[in-house]
Amino acid sequence: MRRLTFLLRPSWVILAVVVVGFAYFCFTVLAPWQLGKNSSTSHRNDLIARSVDAAPVDVTTLLTDPSATDTEWRRVIATGTYVPGSTVVERLQRLDDNPAFGVLATFRLDDGRVLLVDRGLLPAADGIRLPTIPEPPTGPQRIEARVRKSEGVTPGKDPMTQDDYRQVYSIDTGQLATVLGAPLTTIPTGGPGGYLQLTDHQPGAFTSRPLPQLDAGPYLSYGLQWIAFGIMAPLGLAYFVYAELRERRRDRQPPAPEPETSSPATVPAPPSTNADRLADRYGNSRR
Repeated sequence: MRRLTFLLRPSWVILAVVVVGFAYFCFTVLAPWQLGKNSSTSHRNDLIARSVDAAPVDVTTLLTDPSATDTEWRRVIATGTYVPGSTVVERLQRLDDNPAFGVLATFRLDDGRVLLVDRGLLPAADGIRLPTIPEPPTGPQRIEARVRKSEGVTPGKDPMTQDDYRQVYSIDTGQLATVLGAPLTTIPTGGPGGYLQLTDHQPGAFTSRPLPQLDAGPYLSYGLQWIAFGIMAPLGLAYFVYAELRERRRDRQPPAPEPETSSPATVPAPPSTNADRLADRYGNSRR
């Protein structure tokens, strides 16, 4: 055990703490974070793929089913009327890589319940300004849409009124109910309250938001990489300890005798000691 006393040096203690902390962080935070994103992305892709082939259902069947879960991306049909004066603008959007605005409104079903509807995207006028937004059509309408989960509230981005429109930075049914000053019925999704996102060529729709690409992304490989890093870090520390023990064992061995020379002018160098060799390796510092 005395041979391991060098591990009590501050430099070795700090190195060990950093390595153990890094490995712990890899296994408990970084790898689960990436693997969790891979699972959620794969689940989302599966829901989208199934929704493409599934026939749309009446949205009221989801509203009345208390066991409805995983309904995001489901295609639904709703009949009713748009609520006049319910337009809300979503800021900081992109359409074909150019600035755009999202347009939201509310839709009253035939049974009186009110849902939030994402009408789609409008390109910004002159690349920066809010364009003219046509009101949704009046009278009874039949719309087809996809169920979407609320995005949540963007921290530090409060709703505002500008250019005579109420404006928000994300689609959150709770926040929009407050902005509109009226309760909204949310669609059960197994998570945040759902709303409707219009598909192409629907009454009142603009350019529909594109579906996400069905690509699992690099999250699985990133997660496996963090697991590998968490394993390699302690192994690297163990190798450094082994290398140090090997060098110390070599230093304790007596130096090999130098061959004799016949030159009388040659003065043999004084033999180096273990302390001298350690001092040389550690920058002339003593143990």
